[in-house]
Amino acid sequence: MHNSDKLYYKISEVCKITGLKPSVLRFWEKEFKQLRPSKIGSSHRLYTKKHIDLILQIKSLLYEEKLTIEGAKKRLSSNNNLKNNPDKEFIKKELQEILNLLKK
Repeated sequence: MHNSDKLYYKISEVCKITGLKPSVLRFWEKEFKQLRPSKIGSSHRLYTKKHIDLILQIKSLLYEEKLTIEGAKKRLSSNNNLKNNPDKEFIKKELQEILNLLKK
């Protein structure tokens, strides 16, 4: 996917990795609060591996799952809530196990 030795990537490198145009990345930066690359000066953006993973996730939500921007924001928000709250993940697994038992 992308070179794991690098800490930062320029927008042109991210475009090659993700298959997206710079204008799309800049637009997504305005729409998705989680996507905020560091900037050198007024125009040079520096993306991390985490940013690239997020971009690929957004691309999948919009292009493959056909979600709207708002739908993708909600999905990312709910995913972050589960990640940031392990109790929710535990409860989700417990409920799934109960559901599986009831189906038997």
